[in-house]
Amino acid sequence: MNPDLTPVIFEIKGNSLDDGPGIRSVIFFKGCPLDCTWCHNPEGKRTEPELAFDAAACVGCDTCIGICEKKALDRKNPLFVDRERCDRCFQCAESCPSGALDRIGREWPVAEIVRMIARDKPFFTTSGGGVTLSGGEPTLFMDRLPPLLSALKAEGIHILLETCGLFSLDRFDRTVYPYLDMIYMDIKLIDPVMHRRYCGVSNEMILRNFEALHEQSKQGGVPILPRIPLIPEITATAPNLTGIAEWLGKTGVDRAALMAYHPLWREKEQKIGRRTTGFSDPVFDRFMGPEGVEKCRRIFTDAGIMV
Repeated sequence: MNPDLTPVIFEIKGNSLDDGPGIRSVIFFKGCPLDCTWCHNPEGKRTEPELAFDAAACVGCDTCIGICEKKALDRKNPLFVDRERCDRCFQCAESCPSGALDRIGREWPVAEIVRMIARDKPFFTTSGGGVTLSGGEPTLFMDRLPPLLSALKAEGIHILLETCGLFSLDRFDRTVYPYLDMIYMDIKLIDPVMHRRYCGVSNEMILRNFEALHEQSKQGGVPILPRIPLIPEITATAPNLTGIAEWLGKTGVDRAALMAYHPLWREKEQKIGRRTTGFSDPVFDRFMGPEGVEKCRRIFTDAGIMV
């Protein structure tokens, strides 16, 4: 982890009802230490700004082609953008009349972020909401977060962190933890070999960090909730979910959240010029229905864990 890495934000989304209690504003940080093959926010994986192209929004004016000095845009290219040629000057996105070309990620001054979010304080107050830090992975920038978190706290705003859990716990306790009101940590795969296969790294530090933070929560610290993404044939299998449920039980956890699968990430991945292999099965093109979620839920409830 580079302590001098400047945070890049790819979206600030208001009026969210799915990222914590109440009505929330969500700050999406760009960059993640994991490389999950099914990442629902693939535009948040890399730390640097990226160029996105939405073919459905393109009006075919070719203004961008005339502007691009690197000749990185070509109608004959199935993805339109040659990522090897593109130097990410973003002049094409700035000139695109339809917004088909778009810059994903930029640096935001703390004052601008706080001013934007503070406008929604009445909604936070009436609903029990606040701000959620998401991504990507916010803790990738933990040494740069205190000024933002301090300013949000000064406004009396509830702060929730959504995290993959892969970070230095000592530094996290010093820099980020004191400002948090709640933590959501994703537990994707219980087997370290499977975790490395599908997420790029082992899960040993993640599980260790969760156990430590859960123990802190029992001693009056920040509440922490484990969340399990339900990915067909990968995480949403009986062996994996049973293993996670058993581990949570041994850790003393009696509550978890399940996140139903949706295929929207595949379209987003194509917009930024990436294609994940191994997802040709039609099951990955469908939303997970209530029956599938209920089947997974029963594994946890049978183990005494409320979801």
